[in-house]
Amino acid sequence: MTRLIAGKSLHAWQRDLPLLRTLQDMKETSWFNPALQPAAQALPAVGLTVADIDDAADRLRRFAPYLAQVFAATRASGGIIESPLVAVPAMQGLLAQAQGLDLPGQLWVKRDSALPISGSIKARGGIYEVLQHAEALALAAGLIDPNEDYRQFAAPRLRTFFGRHKIAVGSTGNLGLSIGIMGAQLGFEVSVHMSSDARPWKKERLRRHGVRVVEHASDYSAAVARGRAETAGDPMSHFVDDEKSPSLFLGYAVAARRLAGQLQALDVRVDAEHPLFVYLPCGVGGGPGGVAFGLKTVFGDAVHCWFAEPTHAPCMLLGLATGRHDDVSVQDFGIDNRTAADGLAVGRASGFVGRRMQHLIDGCFTVDDDTLFRNLSMLHDSEAIDVEPSAAAGLPGPARVLADAAYRQGLGLSDPRMARATHIVWATGGSMVPAEEMAGYLARGAALRGNG
Repeated sequence: MTRLIAGKSLHAWQRDLPLLRTLQDMKETSWFNPALQPAAQALPAVGLTVADIDDAADRLRRFAPYLAQVFAATRASGGIIESPLVAVPAMQGLLAQAQGLDLPGQLWVKRDSALPISGSIKARGGIYEVLQHAEALALAAGLIDPNEDYRQFAAPRLRTFFGRHKIAVGSTGNLGLSIGIMGAQLGFEVSVHMSSDARPWKKERLRRHGVRVVEHASDYSAAVARGRAETAGDPMSHFVDDEKSPSLFLGYAVAARRLAGQLQALDVRVDAEHPLFVYLPCGVGGGPGGVAFGLKTVFGDAVHCWFAEPTHAPCMLLGLATGRHDDVSVQDFGIDNRTAADGLAVGRASGFVGRRMQHLIDGCFTVDDDTLFRNLSMLHDSEAIDVEPSAAAGLPGPARVLADAAYRQGLGLSDPRMARATHIVWATGGSMVPAEEMAGYLARGAALRGNG
């Protein structure tokens, strides 16, 4: 009997989606989204608005004094969780040399690897959702006045109150760190369900914060399912659902207007004549989806968002290209979901994100593990920036865009416009990687480059 995948045989999928064989062979590839629409047409279908992003930004501002009080790393920024945007001309030169291409325009790295508290992009969405949940509980119980200084959240009475409540999340690592550290700081009882491919140091760091770590022999999707099941029916529990959460999504979206302010301060123009390309590592999709949504609300059609995935875990590409989103997984097509990019080791993409962003992103590309290690080694040598393998996924993006003339022609991205383009690689994590583990990453990258 022929096994069906979302109602079709494998042969039918291969016939209808020629790119599938390349994905099944786990080779690097690029997919250009044929369903891309103008932002003005596609944004209303997301179901979230600029007003929702405004609300999220306002909430983060209310909590800023509290964050500055309890996390020393945020005091210099007044409790605002933000990362630097840095030009990387030396890395741009190395990438051009490695690809044998001219890379016109200017390359920047958005260093979410340096975000305070948890050292990854997940500090945006994860911390935001915990804060939103805490605020809602405290308001409902009459324990806070929203017009007063939110440093009141550090009061013992509130920690005692939150201690009666539970938070759970399924994670490959970085979201768990953000949820766990923030939840424990407020006083919640936090459980993080982690897949077998999550890094041991992330589990140990959570345990040091008093977080319960539940390890699962299977992958990310199974860890999420177990966490969701554990909290079901318990009114004192809140499950942070990375696959379906609007709150996470909006926490990430706030990053876009922060980035707009940074670009303005650096006198970097973004408009039709000065296009912006942003390359976002993608696991389940919440982080890159939220950031891309925010960017589209700010820059419209002048910004081009790309998702970067491992060759062994191209779940969002598969979901978008098939049009079946979370109805299909990489394992359905014989792709093993085993990658050194543990933060991106996801077999089934978020349908919530895929359906909302299917007309707003320019495409996806895949990167093999060796490329990740070579690129993180080059970034270290050229710019003294250290990232984990997942965070290097976006670095091949400019070359992929520039190598495809049909894509650029279809969007009117002429050579003069590309010469004025800004390329931003979103480096999503890595600053908290233990020194010995980072040394191993760099050694592997150097060996692959022939420098070891």
